[in-house]
Amino acid sequence: MVWFAKKFLLYKGNNRQRADVIWNILGSGVYAAASMVLAFVVMRLAGEDDGGIFSLGFSALGQQLFIVAYFGIRPFQITDGKKEYSFGDYLNLRFVTVGLAVLIGALYLTGMTVLGPYSPRKAVILFLLVVYKVIDGFADVYESEFQRQGCLYLTGKSNTFRTILSVTCFLISFQIGKSLTFACGAAVAAQAAGVVLFNLSVMKAGILPSVDYNVRKEKKKSLFLNTDLLFLSVFLDFFVFSAAKYAIDYKMNDAMNGYFNIIFMPTSVIYLVANFIIRPFLTRLTDCWNEKNYKEFTKISRKIGGVIAGLTVLAGILAIVLGPWALGIMELLLGEHYKGMLVRFSLPFTMIIIGGGLYALANLSYYLLVIMRKQNLIFWIYFLGAAVGAVLSFTLVGGMGITGAALSYLLLMAGLAAGFTVCQLILLNKAKEEAL
Repeated sequence: MVWFAKKFLLYKGNNRQRADVIWNILGSGVYAAASMVLAFVVMRLAGEDDGGIFSLGFSALGQQLFIVAYFGIRPFQITDGKKEYSFGDYLNLRFVTVGLAVLIGALYLTGMTVLGPYSPRKAVILFLLVVYKVIDGFADVYESEFQRQGCLYLTGKSNTFRTILSVTCFLISFQIGKSLTFACGAAVAAQAAGVVLFNLSVMKAGILPSVDYNVRKEKKKSLFLNTDLLFLSVFLDFFVFSAAKYAIDYKMNDAMNGYFNIIFMPTSVIYLVANFIIRPFLTRLTDCWNEKNYKEFTKISRKIGGVIAGLTVLAGILAIVLGPWALGIMELLLGEHYKGMLVRFSLPFTMIIIGGGLYALANLSYYLLVIMRKQNLIFWIYFLGAAVGAVLSFTLVGGMGITGAALSYLLLMAGLAAGFTVCQLILLNKAKEEAL
């Protein structure tokens, strides 16, 4: 395992920064593409109902419980440049959150099966997808440490190779067994193997400059208290992001969940591009804030925001002009019997794309507030968004179906973007005034 890490994962060139950028782009790209590929394959080969179940498990419920395992710690860990907490501290907390995520998933799905909304088969598929995503959440603690120690390329490599391994096993198993349940089980096994090969092997190989496994008892409570609001914030964030999907699952049927997931896919690409732009600058922005270099902090954040805003406008225009054509291409990929099933959603498709751009802007300001260590403020913005989202999404989906789901998503993303941007600008101006 150590030999494997040194042979295939260690970067031996001189231009580390270039490797960081390339592998970060590749890792994020493969991760986002996997979601789209799997959604199309399952819906085409297994039908619209199984496609809807898979979409709910992979993109909504599984991702929601990924966040329980993830606990919102990544932004805190990668910006912990002073190493206030050891890797052992972060790993110890992650073991707890991973166990909690699996337990919540099991209890929820058992309840939904006993009460009647879910069949045993649907519950098993959803649970396997929850476990798949939770393993992803466990791997994140290693990948965050890679980035904290200046080896972002290792994060990208791990993401790339783990995703390729698990997706390949899923597709092969699905083709052999013709069973969605069997394929999901194979993907879980492959995901676990990927963590061993591409995360644990790096730690054992000594590639990172220094890894402190010590767990300090006095830090356990402190780390939890410093990150609990980030977890609640990210959990609520994803609920706001996915409120429309939950509303469709409750108000409509599995097939409609599948169709909505297909037209929702561009948001992954938009978020991916935004992360390409944001993540490489997080360490620099953190240094600027800690050094009270507010001029440079403002300059960098404005440039990033300007690029994201410009891409959002461009994406919206392209959606209006090319939306029906793009949806027609998706129908061809799904198969002849899906003809006309997606083109009718041209307007929701456009609203979702614009909403995705606004979500990217909201995430930029979210990261800035994390750097400022304003967890309380972040939590209350998301709490308000979740409260509004629960009412708005279920109301609009009940009255307008898919169009209502897209409209609720657009309105919620606009609210998050406005709330985060206004708050971080107020805090930044206040810091500048205090520095004078």
